[in-house]
Amino acid sequence: MFQIEEELKKLPKNPGVYIMRDDKDVILYVGKAVNLHNRVRSYFRENIGRGPMIDKMVSLIARFEYIVTDSELEALVLENNLIKEHSPKYNTLLKDDKTYPYIKVTMGEAYPRILFSRVMKKDKSKYFGPYTSAAAVKDTIELLNKLYHLRTCSCSLPRDIGLERPCLNYHIKQCSAPCQGYVDQEQYRAQVAQALEFLNGNYSLILNDLEEKMRAAAEELDFEAAAGYRDLYNSVKQVSQKQKMTDSAGEDKDIIAMYQDEREAVVQVFFVRDGKLIGREHYYMTHVPSNGKREILENFVKQFYAGTPFIPRELMLQYEIGDRELIEKWLSERRKGRVYIRVPKIGSKEKMVELAAQNAKHILEQDRERLKREEGRTIGAVKEIADLLGLEKIQRMEAFDISNINGFENVGSMIVFEKGQPKPSDYRKFRIKTVSGPDDYACMKEVLTRRFRHGLEEGKELEEKALDKAYGSFTRFPDLLMMDGGRGQVNIAQAVLEELKIVIPVCGMVKDDNHRTRGLYFNNVELPIDTRSEGFKLITRIQDEAHRFAIEYHRSLRSKAQVKSVLDEIPGVGPARRKALMRHFKSIEEIRNADVEELAALPEINRRAAEEIYGFFRRPSDRNEA
Repeated sequence: MFQIEEELKKLPKNPGVYIMRDDKDVILYVGKAVNLHNRVRSYFRENIGRGPMIDKMVSLIARFEYIVTDSELEALVLENNLIKEHSPKYNTLLKDDKTYPYIKVTMGEAYPRILFSRVMKKDKSKYFGPYTSAAAVKDTIELLNKLYHLRTCSCSLPRDIGLERPCLNYHIKQCSAPCQGYVDQEQYRAQVAQALEFLNGNYSLILNDLEEKMRAAAEELDFEAAAGYRDLYNSVKQVSQKQKMTDSAGEDKDIIAMYQDEREAVVQVFFVRDGKLIGREHYYMTHVPSNGKREILENFVKQFYAGTPFIPRELMLQYEIGDRELIEKWLSERRKGRVYIRVPKIGSKEKMVELAAQNAKHILEQDRERLKREEGRTIGAVKEIADLLGLEKIQRMEAFDISNINGFENVGSMIVFEKGQPKPSDYRKFRIKTVSGPDDYACMKEVLTRRFRHGLEEGKELEEKALDKAYGSFTRFPDLLMMDGGRGQVNIAQAVLEELKIVIPVCGMVKDDNHRTRGLYFNNVELPIDTRSEGFKLITRIQDEAHRFAIEYHRSLRSKAQVKSVLDEIPGVGPARRKALMRHFKSIEEIRNADVEELAALPEINRRAAEEIYGFFRRPSDRNEA
C-alpha cells in the first residue's frame, strides 16, 4: 500500500516531473519542479490561500510518482508531453488542437510546385505561413498557378517528360506544360522565383507587370487577353490590401492576450509575419484557476508552442509568466534561433496587446450569449415540455413516423433528440415487413414492437457479456415517446409498451386542419401549448425531422424500385448499363424518349443494346406505363 508520508521522505532533490493519481489510478495532475523534494512536499502542507481547486485535487491524491530529469528544461518538455497525452483534470488545458495551413513550394524538385500543407517538414521546400484561413491559402495557390503558369500535376519531372498528353490546364493557358518539355528548367524556375517574390510580400512588381501587359493587350485590340490581365490585377490587389497592419521592423511575432470568466478563459493570438498581420485565432482554456491569469498564459504558451511547427522570433504577452527565461530557452532550441518573450508597457506594442485582450473578451461574451440562446432553444425547451406534461426530467426523446403512397413501400422512421438537439447517429429506418396497403396504425405497431423488442434482446445480451448498455444502439430507451398524431397513435404505442412490460410516457403531437402542430395529447387530454414558446418550436422541429427522415427513406426506395421495375426487364441491360443510362439521362422518361443514336452514343451501350432499349419502350405492354 502506498504510504504518502513515507514516500515523501524518499523524494530526490533533482529536477523532474511529478504525477498525482487518485484511488482509481487516474492521473489528476502533472507538474514539473526544479526540486522534486520541495515541490511535491509543498502540496501536503497546510497552505492557506492555495485555492479551492488545488485543495480539492490534494484531497483526491491516493499516490504520486515522479520522473527525474537532468535539467529543468528537460522537465518542461516532458511535462508538456504528459499533459498532451493524458489531459489531466486539474491541469489548465488548451481545448483546441488545430493544425494551421502553410503554402509549400517544392524547391527540391526540378520543376517546383506550390502546394497546400498542414505540416512543415525539414526538407528542401520553402514554407510560408502559418495562415488562419485554409480557403485563403487555396485561393492564393490558385492565383499563383494562374499568374505564373505553374504545374499542378504530380508527375516526376524530368523523368516523365513526354510520357502523357498535356492536361487541360495547358489547353486553357494556365500551365506552361513542363511535362511536355515546352518550357526549359531555367525559364520555369524564373516563373517560380516570381511566385516567391509574391509570397514574400512584394506585390508592386507583379502589379506593375500585370498593368503593363493589360495595356499592351488593349493597344493590340486583344480585349480578351486584356480582360484576363485585368482580373488577375484585381485579384493581386485584393490579396495585397488584406495586409492592413504593418510593422516597419518586418519581423515575425505573435501577440498573445486573454480574458477570463468564472468557468473558462479565451486566449487571443494575433499572427504577425514579416511585419504584416496575416490573421488571428482564439483558443479556449479549461480548468482555469480563479485568479491565475499568469498561470493560464504560461500554460497556453507551453502547450501551444509544443505543437506548432512554426515559432516566431518574438512573443508579446499581456502578463509576465513564470519560468520566462526557461521557456525562452526551450523555444529558442525548438526554433533554432533566439526567441524573446516580452510584456510591452507603453507605445504601439502595448496597444496591440490591449487590442488582443479586447478581442478575447468580445469572443467570450459573444459565446456566452450564443450558448445562453442555444440553451434556451434546447435544454430550456425540453424543460418547458417536461413541465407541461408534469414529468420530472426529460433527456432523450424519440419520435416515429410512417411514410407510404397508397401502401407502396411502407416505411417507418425513428429519430432521436437528446437535450433538445438531434442525434442522427441514433436514427433508425424500418422497412415494413408484415403490412401491405395503407394501414398506418398497423405499420406503427410493427415499428415500435421491433424497436423495443430489439432493445430488450440487445440489453439482455450485453448483461450476459457484462458490458455497459451504452454499447448497444437500441438499449437506451427514451424518457418520452413522441407520436406523430393524436389519440390513435398514442394508444398503439401504449399497447406495444404494455405488451413488452416497458414503462415510458407517451404523448401525441396533435395537428390542426392545416397540418400544423397545435398541442400535445397526453394522459387522454389534449394540452394546448403557447405557439411562441421554445417548447412549441422544439416540438415542431421534432415533428418535421421525423417526417423528413421517413420521406427521404421512402423516396430512395421508390426511386430504386422504379429503376428496377423498368430497366431490369430489358434484355442485355445489367447493373453497369443501368447505371450509365441513369447517370446520363437522369430519368426513365428521358430514356424512353431517346432515339437509337442517342442511346448508342454512351460508351457502355453498343448498337444492339441501344436497339433493344429503344424497342422495349415501344412495344405494347402494361409494364411500359410504370
